[in-house]
Amino acid sequence: MVNLDKSQEVAAAKAGMDRKTARKYLRARRLPSELPQMTRSRTRVDPFEQVWGELKELLEINPGLEAKTLFDYLQRRYAGRFADGQLRTLQRRLRVWRATEGPAKEVFFAQQHHPGRLSASDFVHMSDLDITIQGQSFPHLLYHFVLTYSNWETGTVCFSESFESLCEGFQNAIWELGKVPERHRTDRMSTAVNNVSNPAEFTDRYEALLSYYAVTGEKIQAGEAHENGDVEQRHYRLKRAVEQELMLRGSRDFGEVREYIQFLKDLLGRLNAGRKQRLVEEMAVMRELPERRLESYKRERVRVDSGSLIYADRNVYSVPSRLIGELVEVRLYMERVEVWFGQRKMEAMPRLRGRQKHRVDYRHIIDWLVRKPGAFENYRYREDLFPTSRFRVVFDLMRERLGSREASKQYLRILELAAKESEAKVDSSLQILLGQGEASGALITVEGVQAAIGDKRRGEKDVEVAGVDLRLFDELYGAGGSEKVQ
Repeated sequence: MVNLDKSQEVAAAKAGMDRKTARKYLRARRLPSELPQMTRSRTRVDPFEQVWGELKELLEINPGLEAKTLFDYLQRRYAGRFADGQLRTLQRRLRVWRATEGPAKEVFFAQQHHPGRLSASDFVHMSDLDITIQGQSFPHLLYHFVLTYSNWETGTVCFSESFESLCEGFQNAIWELGKVPERHRTDRMSTAVNNVSNPAEFTDRYEALLSYYAVTGEKIQAGEAHENGDVEQRHYRLKRAVEQELMLRGSRDFGEVREYIQFLKDLLGRLNAGRKQRLVEEMAVMRELPERRLESYKRERVRVDSGSLIYADRNVYSVPSRLIGELVEVRLYMERVEVWFGQRKMEAMPRLRGRQKHRVDYRHIIDWLVRKPGAFENYRYREDLFPTSRFRVVFDLMRERLGSREASKQYLRILELAAKESEAKVDSSLQILLGQGEASGALITVEGVQAAIGDKRRGEKDVEVAGVDLRLFDELYGAGGSEKVQ
């Protein structure tokens, strides 16, 4: 005799249903899909039934209205009628309306990528990762370059969304890759696309960059970041990978910028390791690089004014006073500024970030400031003439005891000593003299700084290096030098 109860129990368990439910289907001798569907009746009265017509009119005019906005409207209009706990009910009803009667939603069409055809890039802000260099905050960006077929990626650390950063980052990427893709896509960056005079055209500089490498440029529509979705998605995944690596590393602090750049390079190398097969497909169809890189700096021709200053990219830099009145060429790189005159590089300094900033080097103007000490008190860029905090402390102490005019004279002589001797030596001497002054109350003078520098020199030991006897080489490679040195 067959044990039907046991068979029903086993069959129901295999079907993932209760035994009573299985027995119901056996009695009906029909499959679940063949049974009439039972509609679930509402167990509670819909609290929004009477006001739904009013809400529907608002939604037809402005389909973007959110449930929370509509609920706040109802609570204001019908005070005391709707409790806060009923918001979820309205959200469910609004979701059903959007799915059944609401406006059509935008459709995104998945694109088929082809090897070697398209690359994309954008700047990604990295400051939220809290990277520090020797304990100091390191706000920066990453120019992020991606091949859309293989997802091979690389990046260049930069500090602003300038054309120089874009040019340097793009060239770093393709020269690291070793080949050139057919097309390159960016968002509507002002550095790449001229949004002011003609939004439909690429800027001349960006167009020249692409033309040099025979790359066709593409841009997304304004406000449509998803059109550059490949690189946007890689932004998210790369930052997450960096975050995880920092956790494993146990510290977000780096000894120098180069150490952090190497950290990113190693991480990108590991990420790209799994993309080699598809990258080989891309490399097989991409074009060769030209013989050399394109200049990645911007040139400006400016005249040095009477204050020994130049104005480049809306920032102020000082140059040697011998160039006053001359027309010089300024080369603006991603991280530095070079000043050229007569085919000679006259000066190089870090590039200022932002606009309306200034960098005045006291070495360029100290000779004339010593002759005109009265100009120091109200000099527009006076704060740039305190190389370290100790220089500022010394000047403030002098001003308290000697008055502004005499303090300016004394301080400028110390600054002149720093320019001619060594800023580091003078700063170290000031540190010693400030410590002694706190104990004795003595005033720091330029003579005292000179004496302190002299004392330090006498305390340094001269290192003598013995000369090399060149006859040893004659013995090795002379008449008996036919025998190879093992």
